[in-house]
Amino acid sequence: MATDPDCIFCQIIAGELPSTRIDEDERTVAFMDINPASWGHVLVVPRAHSVDLHGIGVEDLAACSAMAQRVAGRQAEVLGADGINLLNSTGAAAWQTVFHFHVHVIPRYQDDPERDPLTLPWVPAPGDPARIAAAADALRCGDPT
Repeated sequence: MATDPDCIFCQIIAGELPSTRIDEDERTVAFMDINPASWGHVLVVPRAHSVDLHGIGVEDLAACSAMAQRVAGRQAEVLGADGINLLNSTGAAAWQTVFHFHVHVIPRYQDDPERDPLTLPWVPAPGDPARIAAAADALRCGDPT
């Protein structure tokens, strides 16, 4: 399994740095975020080092998704979360600060700013249809029919 000795998350996985683990399996580890966006914010990481979404193997990505789903279920059931945000940042421009793939599992509590001070990071507004179509054309794979 690939590891990076300079990676904080690899050090946490190896037990070299402290963490508050809540779950783990053969491919993933879930632990509490020490800089939580809301009460009960958890990080899910693959045991194998992958810098970001572009580098993670499909099996580890699937395992992280499954673990995130289990954690989200417990956040709703045990903590009473009204909703859950899953967040992955890939690259510094997307606010990635630890370069080991991870998923934030962020419980949301409606009308409870003490447990959930997080606000929407952008103001949704209608986009330019021509720009949306141009991006879709660039991203489209093969013949859609």
